[in-house]
Amino acid sequence: MPSSNSVRSRARERNSVLSRPEFISLNQPLRGGGAGCPSESRGSARRPGQIKHQTSQPSEEPTDSGSKDRREPIKMPEEDCMLLNPSFKGIAKNSLLAIDICLSKRMGVCAYTSSSWGGCRSMVALLALTGHGITWIIGTIVCLTRSNTLAGQEVLVNLLLALILDVMTVAGVQRLVKRRGPWEMMPGFMDCIAMDIYSFPAAHASRAAMVSKFLLSHLVLAVPLRILLVLWALLVGMSRVLLGKHHLTDMVCGFALGMLHFSLMESVWLSSSTCQTLISISTLSWSPFF
Repeated sequence: MPSSNSVRSRARERNSVLSRPEFISLNQPLRGGGAGCPSESRGSARRPGQIKHQTSQPSEEPTDSGSKDRREPIKMPEEDCMLLNPSFKGIAKNSLLAIDICLSKRMGVCAYTSSSWGGCRSMVALLALTGHGITWIIGTIVCLTRSNTLAGQEVLVNLLLALILDVMTVAGVQRLVKRRGPWEMMPGFMDCIAMDIYSFPAAHASRAAMVSKFLLSHLVLAVPLRILLVLWALLVGMSRVLLGKHHLTDMVCGFALGMLHFSLMESVWLSSSTCQTLISISTLSWSPFF
């Protein structure tokens, strides 16, 4: 008769969970990997559906990458971008622009009535009005109508053409550059008429430099008047900076542009006969036969 121990062991084997058919593979030894590589055996025992799913994933990746390439990349604004390796020229340019903006804002002490020098704003605005293009064009036309000498009319006609050239050139450059002033403010009525809307270059500085150089070259003035004329040109250019209309670099470039306009007018100076012809045409008294 079998012993009680053998009967008990058989009963244990029958009741064991690992003896069931679905768990028989767990009792078998690992093939090729031994007991130290359970992850490999489990990986090799994956179902065919999982293998097919893995093989199908690489084919789907190109479609995803193609759809991403089709999407347009989001571009950040230039002022929000940072160059990791900027050149020395770029660093110097940005540094000078930052210094220019900082100094121009500090010098705009008459930008508003609530500024530190707001009480002098009306006086500074009156000084800036003496260098306005409309003021000089109207004044030149009035003097031209009252002039009786050929030499005076010749000088005034060339000055009028120089003023028109200055207004048109500055307006064109401002439209191209479209630089705003250091303080956000709307242009005045006179500025809109003279097309002096943007900051670069400074129209008043250009006009003051051109007019002062023109008068110093074609009028006989005493030394104190010559000094006052140069001082007037500098103050007119500086007044626009104090009013917060222009940067310092705008004023400097305006002075340089005014000198360029003077040199250009000197090279194309109109003679007295040509000026008389233009005056006759403007007054509708010109006759081509006489």
